[in-house]
Amino acid sequence: MIRIYKHYEGEPGLHVLQDIERESWVMLIDPTQEELYQISESYRIDIDDLKAALDPEERSRLENEEDYTMILVNIPVVEDDNGKRWYETIPLGIYITKKIVFTVCLEETNILGQFVDGLVPEFYTYMKTRFVYQILYNNAVLFLHYLRIIDQRANQIEDVLLETSRNKDLIQLYDLEKCLVYFTTSLKSNEVVLEKLRKHIGLRHYEEDQELLEDVIIENKQAMEMTYIYHNILRSTMSLFGSIIDNNLNQSMKFLAAVTIIVELPTMISGLYGMNVKLSSMPFAQSSYGFAVIAAFSVVVCLLAVCILKKKNLL
Repeated sequence: MIRIYKHYEGEPGLHVLQDIERESWVMLIDPTQEELYQISESYRIDIDDLKAALDPEERSRLENEEDYTMILVNIPVVEDDNGKRWYETIPLGIYITKKIVFTVCLEETNILGQFVDGLVPEFYTYMKTRFVYQILYNNAVLFLHYLRIIDQRANQIEDVLLETSRNKDLIQLYDLEKCLVYFTTSLKSNEVVLEKLRKHIGLRHYEEDQELLEDVIIENKQAMEMTYIYHNILRSTMSLFGSIIDNNLNQSMKFLAAVTIIVELPTMISGLYGMNVKLSSMPFAQSSYGFAVIAAFSVVVCLLAVCILKKKNLL
């Protein structure tokens, strides 16, 4: 799908076009092969570079070609998996020609949606360098936003685990940790691209643009630090709850072993009286009060065992 937008100098608002014009922004969302080849042939952009933005495993990079500059970064997205919110990253390709900016992505994203909805101040399609830096800034801010959501979700799961240690809650913590691993990898590769942009001479920088790029780098570093902190906290939390579960299991097994000992004592006594021996050789066997005496003796033995086990902290 291809969408075309443009700002006209002196006219307010973002205009939607049917055909590509100079100083416009061309947004490609999950484009077809025909659309990619059309853009490639018309604007001399290598088809492999265009397809790179559609590969979920593609790494972030910056390449300067004769007719265009390609900026490939990873952006965060939210996926629904059987009712669960899953955070991962996908590539976003930005291709800057002399008069047009192209963006290619597998799916619609809030990063670009904010520009269409008019939520980004001082955004103009004819100011290409600033537009690119604004995209990168929104990307870093969105990483921070999702990191805060992940942290809040982790805290909610921790509260649940304090009440009931269920496997599905531990699995949710593990899933969040995987999301942070993806974020860490993506932010590190994005940082390399941003540092190259700082030294890149192919794009014309104004003073305001340079300041915006510095802000992007700062936000990206902050996102990296938050990811590192949340990842360590989450890993420590999972280790803690794993130890708590193991300790609770040990306590349960110890209690069950102690109960088994207590229950076996009267069983052992009654088993002795069930042996095939002469009645005269068994105490109280011929007494009319024999059952009561043996039962009372069994109770006393059990109580004595309970006291001993309690002293040893086995109950």
